Amino acid sequence: MIIHEKTMSLSQKQNMRGGKGTILLKDLMEKGTVAHCRLFSQITIRQGCSIGQHDHVDETEYYWILKGEGIVTEADGEKQVAAGDMVVTGGGASHAIRNDKEEDLVLMALIILD
Repeated sequence: MIIHEKTMSLSQKQNMRGGKGTILLKDLMEKGTVAHCRLFSQITIRQGCSIGQHDHVDETEYYWILKGEGIVTEADGEKQVAAGDMVVTGGGASHAIRNDKEEDLVLMALIILD
C-alpha cells in the first residue's frame, strides 16, 4: 500500500487535551486503517502552544521528535526533548508536551492499543 501525501488529512486542534493554542495534525493513515492503532500523525506545535496532560490506559503513545525542542511533563517532572528523541508513555502513565522555542516542534505520534 502507498499513501500519497496529497491524500493525508490535515486538521487543527484548539487547546488539545487542555493545552494552549493551536496544534497542527497531518494524519498519516485514516483512522481504522491499521488494527490496534488509534493515531498515526505528524504533529506541529508552534511557539507557546502545547498538548495538555493526558493519560494512556490500555494503550502506548510514542512521540518521535523530528524537529525543534520541547518540554515533556511526566509524573517525575519536566524533561527537555530534541530532534531524534523518543518519548514513550503507556501503562496508565500521563504526559504533556509544550514548545517554548521560536522554532516549530514537529513530532510523529503513534498510539498503539495494548
